[in-house]
Amino acid sequence: MRKRVIYIAFAGLFFLFHIDSFSQKQKPKNDSWYDDKPLHFGFSLGMNLMDFNITPSQEYLEIDGYYPEVSILNPGINIQVVTNLRPGKYFDLRFLPGISFGQRTVRYYDYNTGAPIDEVKDGVRVESAFLEFPLLLKYKGDRLNNVRPYVIGGLNYRYDLAGQKEYDEDKREYVRLIRSDLYYEAGAGLDFYLPYFKLSVELKMSNGLRDIIDHVADPRNPKYANSIEKMKSQIWIISFHFE
Repeated sequence: MRKRVIYIAFAGLFFLFHIDSFSQKQKPKNDSWYDDKPLHFGFSLGMNLMDFNITPSQEYLEIDGYYPEVSILNPGINIQVVTNLRPGKYFDLRFLPGISFGQRTVRYYDYNTGAPIDEVKDGVRVESAFLEFPLLLKYKGDRLNNVRPYVIGGLNYRYDLAGQKEYDEDKREYVRLIRSDLYYEAGAGLDFYLPYFKLSVELKMSNGLRDIIDHVADPRNPKYANSIEKMKSQIWIISFHFE
């Protein structure tokens, strides 16, 4: 249900922006010399919601009865540098290296009763600090006045600096993530041509391709990692690009 609401919000926001931009009367256009260059730069600020797609382990579900799921989405931030190459009138090739911070909370329930596991009643918090290197293709529509819609997609390699190589013997730990993952990304946005720069508002979904749970469980708390057969990362991002 949570993901369905996010999908509806994603589609609805872009639809409203699209209708609003194309209902405008013809107005003087702001100069777009910075957008027409073969190569230009900028920076980006954004917010994210990090999630997991979890497949519970049927084998350990019958043995231990621990059922994992992500029930809370916490906002994080993204900071990126924009490098934009313009190979054609309607296409841009974009490289946006940067860093993002966020966290996810995995809750565990008793499969038979549905009650939270007492030991981690508040959930297991998993923090991430990603170095990210997205390479994206941007397809732009025709400009009307000072607004232009676009769609974007591509691949993003992320490396989690908060990931651990080994369990910390001084802390109670429950799950550990593999540090590197490759994501495919797709989204849409609007370019707003202002007098001295271009502001882009972009909504994007990013899905990890790799099972990122470390299946070598902490011997002190093996049930938590063992209860997860597969766990893939998913991130929703709203970005504000200044170019």
